[in-house]
Amino acid sequence: MRVLLACEESQAVCIEFRKKGHEAFSCDILPCSGGHPEWHIQGDVIEQLDKGWDLMIAFPPCTYLTVTGNKWIKDQPKSKRGSLVGKERRDAREEAVDFFMAIANAPINKIAIENPVGVMSSEWKKAEQIIQPYYFGDNAQKTTCLWLKNLPLLYHNDKPNLFDQEITHVEREEIIVSKSGNRMGSWYYQTGMIPLKDGQRAKARSKTFPGIAKAMANQWG
Repeated sequence: MRVLLACEESQAVCIEFRKKGHEAFSCDILPCSGGHPEWHIQGDVIEQLDKGWDLMIAFPPCTYLTVTGNKWIKDQPKSKRGSLVGKERRDAREEAVDFFMAIANAPINKIAIENPVGVMSSEWKKAEQIIQPYYFGDNAQKTTCLWLKNLPLLYHNDKPNLFDQEITHVEREEIIVSKSGNRMGSWYYQTGMIPLKDGQRAKARSKTFPGIAKAMANQWG
């Protein structure tokens, strides 16, 4: 099966599909960090959507789609951190929505789109499934939405051997409360220690957790 991993530079899911014998390629405007440039298409994924893929799993950028960015939508003074605000933010969100929908409407039979809780549930439709890394054995909490086309929900109940994979729920990770009152999982807090230089923090936070990557390859592959 020909599989496109759209907007994936980490190759976390691509590698799992390759292990299952599929012709999988990651695609991103950034060079890959997964160690297999021979399985990576560097460039605009929109230009790859009509290349005869059987399955696409997409991870479109969520910066301007998440609900956490709603505070910057209204007209206000510029952010000290350099975040877009007001009209610039609204324009960036509109562009992000258009990109998301271009992926959703791709001429590919099977599609999964992953994103955190955000505006697409109102701009388009509610996600078919919401999952957590701890559903699949990773000690982390990260609410993740899946929009699915011709694909089943990711299985994670009490029959771990059904897909030749041990899928075990683990306890939710520790939640840390910052001085400002923000609540975050310990994994997210730890990635906050990574310097902002070269987008390394964003890369770490966007990488697919191993248990979810394996479940996608085992079940959708």
